[in-house]
Amino acid sequence: MKKNLFLLGLLVCSMVSVAQTTEKADKPESWYFKLGGSYFNQTASTEFPVVGGQLPNRDVYAGTLTNNKLVSRESITGSFGQGFRSGITAGYRFSTRLGVEMSANYYSSNEKTMAQTTNRLASYNPTTTVATYVNFTAEGQIKAFDLAPAIVMFLGEAHGFEPYTKVGVIVPVHGTLDIKTNREYISYVGANQVAKTDAYSKDVVKPNPTLGFMAALGTSYKLGKHISAFAELEYRNFTVHGKSKETTIYTENGVDKLNTNTNFRVGSTASNHTHYVDHLDTNSNNLLTNPNGVDQTKPMDELSSYVGISGLGLTLGLKYSL
Repeated sequence: MKKNLFLLGLLVCSMVSVAQTTEKADKPESWYFKLGGSYFNQTASTEFPVVGGQLPNRDVYAGTLTNNKLVSRESITGSFGQGFRSGITAGYRFSTRLGVEMSANYYSSNEKTMAQTTNRLASYNPTTTVATYVNFTAEGQIKAFDLAPAIVMFLGEAHGFEPYTKVGVIVPVHGTLDIKTNREYISYVGANQVAKTDAYSKDVVKPNPTLGFMAALGTSYKLGKHISAFAELEYRNFTVHGKSKETTIYTENGVDKLNTNTNFRVGSTASNHTHYVDHLDTNSNNLLTNPNGVDQTKPMDELSSYVGISGLGLTLGLKYSL
């Protein structure tokens, strides 16, 4: 579907370009600049990837010790296509009907729950009879800068309004997926609570290069000789997959444990770094497939996962024409 829309847009713009060669432009060539802000809603939901060894589910457990059983499970799906974007655009108009644009944008998605577990038995010590239960919630957020070149077709001006359409591509130049995880460990002896630990971690996932698609329908309204207001309804669609992941924060009860000598994570690259790969085998640095175990001095190898950033958004802003 995405490829068909892209090819259709190129075909339309190519037809307009050909038409311009037989038509004298009644408007001179000109530059223009736009400044705008957008809000997007997600248009497609997919299953989130595994987070910290937890499947993308909302799990609820009940009971104690041998009776601690899963009583409900809900698959968590979604997209990081919902959020706010701000951007600046430079455009060049070749003629009355045809132009090109280059936009530079900053996008911040809404936070999305990626995995959640309630009241799961994490460990039991038969010597001390201490049973520890965990509540787990992981939330992700994407922040990214991108460039978006596009071809613009102007549809004609009437009563100050000038509608237009455009198609283009999205080229992310920098971005991360931040995953913030809260774990609550509660220990009991019988029915009595004896300890509680609140653990917090932040993982930063860096993506591989990717390319997306966008299409928009908009209109401008002339406010003055050079100033116009504009509004655009934009659809965009692309997916990204992870290249690497690093744990940048790890605390217990508010105390830093990532950079202290008493924590197992110190000096263990495998505990804090992940290298995403397309497949795992006996040579991978992964406990499940490597018979020699994990080399703690190297990043852990894990299967690469994908997240979607598809959305339909409304952009409002101002346009200045030279």
